[in-house]
Amino acid sequence: MPAVFNALPGIEVPVGSISRNLDKMWIDAAAAGDSAPGFDDVKATQLNLVLHLGFATTPEDGCAQFQTALQFAHRYPCRVVVLCPLSIDNGMTELRAKVYGECFLGKSKGDTRCVEFVALSYPRSARCYLENQVSVCLSADLPLFYWAHRFSLSSRLADYQYLLRSSKRVIFDTAIVPDDALTHPWPRPEIVRDLAHARLLPVRQSIGQFLAGTPPETLVEGLLSVRVTHTSSHASEAYALRRWIEGRLRECGAAHDLQYTVEGALPPTGSKLSLDFSYGCAHRFHWQGDFNARHAFFEASFGGEAIRLTTTVSLLSPEAALSEAMFF
Repeated sequence: MPAVFNALPGIEVPVGSISRNLDKMWIDAAAAGDSAPGFDDVKATQLNLVLHLGFATTPEDGCAQFQTALQFAHRYPCRVVVLCPLSIDNGMTELRAKVYGECFLGKSKGDTRCVEFVALSYPRSARCYLENQVSVCLSADLPLFYWAHRFSLSSRLADYQYLLRSSKRVIFDTAIVPDDALTHPWPRPEIVRDLAHARLLPVRQSIGQFLAGTPPETLVEGLLSVRVTHTSSHASEAYALRRWIEGRLRECGAAHDLQYTVEGALPPTGSKLSLDFSYGCAHRFHWQGDFNARHAFFEASFGGEAIRLTTTVSLLSPEAALSEAMFF
C-alpha cells in the first residue's frame, strides 16, 4: 500500500498541517496563473467522500479509483479523503498525507468549482488515531459518503465503525469484495449500496419499461422459474439483476418460493447478460444484452401476438454508477 499512496497525485505534507497546506496549494496555484478558488469562494462543495482502498488495491487500480472520484467531483464538487492502509504493521504509528486540488467550470462561465483530495497512509498500529484525523479532514456540516474498495474481509472493514455509522451511504462493488459483503451485519444495512446494482440502471430501466406494458397478474400467471445467465465478466451484475427482478416480481404477486437461478452459461468471452422467465403456460419472456455491441433484444408473448424488439443497452460509467449508488 505505500506504493499506492506514492502513486496517487498530490503533494506530500505534514499530517498536522493539512488544512494549512490545502490553502497554500490554492495560493500557489493562483500565483502560478492556474485556476484556483477566490479567498471568499466556498468552492461549491456539496459533500464529503471517503474512498477506502483495501489491501488488494494495486497502484494502477488505486489511481483508477482516484480518477473515478475526480470525474464524479466534476458533477458533485466535494472533499475526498483517500485512505491507504498499510498491510505490514511494523509497530510504527506514523501517518503520511498528501493534498491535491483541481478546479473546473460548472454550468456557466463564472461558475468555477473546485475539488480537494486528502490522501492518508497509515499502519494498523495507527488505527486508533485515524477517525480523529479523518474528521479533521472533512468539510464540516456536509453529508458523508463512504466508498470501500476491494476489501478482503468484511469483519475487518466492520472495525471502521465511525465511517459505517456516520455515513449517509456505504458503497462497495460486489464484483471485488467478499461473498458475504451484502449479508454481513453492518451497523446500518439500510444504507449499504452495491455498485454492480448501480451499473445496471440502464438495464433495469429498459426491462422495467418493457414489462410495464403487461398487467402484473399476467406476468406472474403460470410463472415457474426465472433464470439469469452471464459471461464470466458479469457474474456480479447477474446476481444484482436476479435480486432486482425477484423484488419486482414479488410486488407483482409472484410466489415467494419461485425458483431463481444464476448461471455462467453464456460463452466465457464477451460481455453479455440474459434473463428468461419459464412458464407452465404459453407465456414467454426472454431478454439478452451485449454490452460490447451496445445491443439488446426482447422476445415475449403474454397471450397475445409475439413481440420481438431490439434496443440499445449499456452499463453506467464508473463515475455515473458511483452517483447512482450514492443518491438513489
